[in-house]
Amino acid sequence: MSTSLHDVYLARQAIKPVAARTPLVYSPTLSKRYQAQIWLKLETSQPTGAFKLRGATYALSRLPKALRERGVITCSTGNHGRALAYAAKQLGIPATVCLSSLVPDNKVNAVKAMGAQVWVVGSSQDEAEQAALEAVSRDGLCYIPPFDHPDIIAGQGTIGLEILEDAPDVDVIAAGLSGGGLVGGLGLAARTIAPHIDLIGVSIRDGAAMHESIIAGKPVAVPESESLADSLGGGIGLNNQYTFSLVPKVMTQHYQVDEAFIARAMIDMWQCENRWVEGAAVVGLAAACQHQLEWQDKKVVIVVSGNNVSTDTLTAVMALSEQARS
Repeated sequence: MSTSLHDVYLARQAIKPVAARTPLVYSPTLSKRYQAQIWLKLETSQPTGAFKLRGATYALSRLPKALRERGVITCSTGNHGRALAYAAKQLGIPATVCLSSLVPDNKVNAVKAMGAQVWVVGSSQDEAEQAALEAVSRDGLCYIPPFDHPDIIAGQGTIGLEILEDAPDVDVIAAGLSGGGLVGGLGLAARTIAPHIDLIGVSIRDGAAMHESIIAGKPVAVPESESLADSLGGGIGLNNQYTFSLVPKVMTQHYQVDEAFIARAMIDMWQCENRWVEGAAVVGLAAACQHQLEWQDKKVVIVVSGNNVSTDTLTAVMALSEQARS
């Protein structure tokens, strides 16, 4: 079963009671810097602070009563877990979230605050996923993956619909690439409607599982390491069924960014927009700086995917941002 544009429209109706329609705002400062029209799609406005609420809500809304009563389980680098916990609470569904030791404490605590049961397991998302799948077999829980699922993809695709409704003449959309739910979903929606759009996916330098898998021609495992863009860590699953094939069809360009440029982009977002957001939310801006992207006279939308960042990272961000400026 693959995801279609029709599925994305169905998802938009289904998620309305839980997920927000987020604003698209113009950035005069960034526009002047890049001699372009730079717009920010603020998924930070979601009740859980990140875009993941869209897919999680749609996936849960589609579950039959019997599965809802058993409860759901997932693995996450943080934002999907928080989204699933929030949506499950709204729908009265018991939820368990498996997180690795790499997930920052602020994200672990945020999931707990939503009322979900939290298991911190292993040192990678792959190990957290294995624990979740074992619980499915052992306890009969329903597994809701963070990205590789048609309903998750459709839910994230609603971002593409909203962008085109608010900016029908957009030339470029830039978004973070990890498991492929965001780039795959919004790309499916936006480029089905407007095939001319240049969709840029941006990965971290180390642990870019989707990028390495596309190069290899099959899903591959990559070492996971700490990053300011922790939401972009983790594998895509060696048995990936949907996003691995979808992303290359809808993504037109791909870039990797270094930690120093992620830090600089986080500082730029604070100084230019007064928005303190997580590293994964600014990788589009980081790519524009590091790779000197030619955006002159274009209308560009950067998906600001989430704001779940710990203040403990501020010192590291300041130090690394100086490296990018030197």
